[in-house]
Amino acid sequence: LLLGNGTNILFPDEGLKDLFIISTENLTKMFLLPDGAIYAEAGVSLAKLASFAQQNGLAGLEFASGIPGTVGGGVRMNAGAYGGELKDAVESVVFYFLPDQGLYEMMNENCKFAYRRSIFQQMNAAILSAVFRLQPGDKAEISAKMRELNERRRDKQPLDLPSAGSAFRRPENGYAAALIDEAGLKGYTVGGAQVSEKHAGFVVNTGKATSHDVYDLMMHIRKTVYEKSGTVLVPEMIILPPDYALTDNGPEVPLNRVTGGLEAELNAAAVQEKPENCRVLSISSPILTETDMM
Repeated sequence: LLLGNGTNILFPDEGLKDLFIISTENLTKMFLLPDGAIYAEAGVSLAKLASFAQQNGLAGLEFASGIPGTVGGGVRMNAGAYGGELKDAVESVVFYFLPDQGLYEMMNENCKFAYRRSIFQQMNAAILSAVFRLQPGDKAEISAKMRELNERRRDKQPLDLPSAGSAFRRPENGYAAALIDEAGLKGYTVGGAQVSEKHAGFVVNTGKATSHDVYDLMMHIRKTVYEKSGTVLVPEMIILPPDYALTDNGPEVPLNRVTGGLEAELNAAAVQEKPENCRVLSISSPILTETDMM
């Protein structure tokens, strides 16, 4: 399991067996390159990255100032908010490919960025750093934009309760929160997990929610929304272990069949796709050893 901050992951209450974690908590270097681009390691928070950009008069990451994640996780899922996405700012990514212990650099155009997707979700690799190419801007205007977006976030999102961020991805035919609200599910509760009364796109912990509460609530949401609108909601949060989201759950089984291979694609362990269209920096790199991963 490759783990950054873990802000959008649902872990099982019973824990995970044979868990290997490569943490990015010590990858926190960030600086301005001579050509004006920003170099940031995978453990740098997106909030700090956006703030650093503002301090250097660079625009384009204002949307990221309130996202509770890191560069590594953000690049992997192409994090975004309020119309902005990291794909529009990333110039290149350096990653460690576990199968051959190689260090590679991949340019933006080869990262296969799409809505909440990138090539790194299909690779057994750990993102180590990224270079961000931004546009010069006025520091005061950038700061004002960041304040505006963060105020919108505080006004509309349930930041006072624990959550793993947006529960579902935005469907092609609308917004997940609107579909959930129209299905009459705002405030719906399973155990300690609740569809936020402030923003229906969030599943919050009201105090003592278990992972099973969250999972069962999400399955109920998906089933109800599908019955009412014909739209299949795809989880945005990562559900562990990988086969947990495929577990038959009584009346939800037909919905699992309707989704086809989406659950397997989103929650299965990463396949070992060999890096292509990227620059080899080194092979058999000592950056991560067997001891580091235990």
